[in-house]
Amino acid sequence: MTQTKNNNRRAVSIQRFVEISKSFFVDSDFEQRFRKLGLTSFEAVFAFNAGKNLAKKNLASFRSRLQLEIDSPKTTLFLKRYDMPPVFLQLKNWLSHHSRKSCGLVEFASAKQLSVAGINIPKIVGYGQQCSIFFEKRSFIITEKIPNAESLERKLPDFFTGPATAENLRLRRDFIARLAAFIRKFHRTNYRHQDLYFSHIFYGDAGQFYLIDLARVFKPLFRGERFRIKDIAQLHYSAPERYFSRTDRLRFYLAYAQTNKLTGKDRSFIRKVVSKAQRMARHNTRHGRSAPFAR
Repeated sequence: MTQTKNNNRRAVSIQRFVEISKSFFVDSDFEQRFRKLGLTSFEAVFAFNAGKNLAKKNLASFRSRLQLEIDSPKTTLFLKRYDMPPVFLQLKNWLSHHSRKSCGLVEFASAKQLSVAGINIPKIVGYGQQCSIFFEKRSFIITEKIPNAESLERKLPDFFTGPATAENLRLRRDFIARLAAFIRKFHRTNYRHQDLYFSHIFYGDAGQFYLIDLARVFKPLFRGERFRIKDIAQLHYSAPERYFSRTDRLRFYLAYAQTNKLTGKDRSFIRKVVSKAQRMARHNTRHGRSAPFAR
């Protein structure tokens, strides 16, 4: 375990960022490729549109997301931009993260800490912020696409969608146990995700899990248990009923809690998780959306 942590720290320390313009930092391995694209200033980053717009219906107007391709070698990147975020959001971030950071820097700081703790996350290749005397004007963060991986929402391993053979059932149970261990490891950092759906957990071809979309990740000083319940409820909610039975969900919890027998405290936690997921389902039903765990 100690060796693994040391390896993770070395991996983080190897990455070196250079400041290519005021408050604009880029991974040194990507510097020349950014220069080739002309991405060397805030003005260029916020004017850049030579990529796939990843806007969605519920995306706030001050946020934008773009997918872009760079060469030598060919790499897919994701650019997330924040332009004049509301003051109330900035104040909330300062309180949640116990320091005055921009939206982009909040995500960068959380990602760095999680990486040191051994949680697999997308590689950050660029970030920056512009601030007035008190508040943020603009900020951004650029991440690399996770190679050979897909979100659990889009694609589960073939042993879930294939026939229920003895071998596939064994692989499903192993997958559930490893997913539980991954979430347990994340929660033991005392961070909470607040958006822990299957869409934000990626699974690689080599069998490793990744956590993405870290914009709302934080380490609560108070009510940490409330946010832990919220995270597990979001997982429970987004796990499709046709692939995850009630027994599978119980297996997940037992592995997550590292216990073979439910205590009164465990049962209380599970009731709160289920209740939270049901409230989410009722809310989405009123808006014409069905809940994956209850289909």
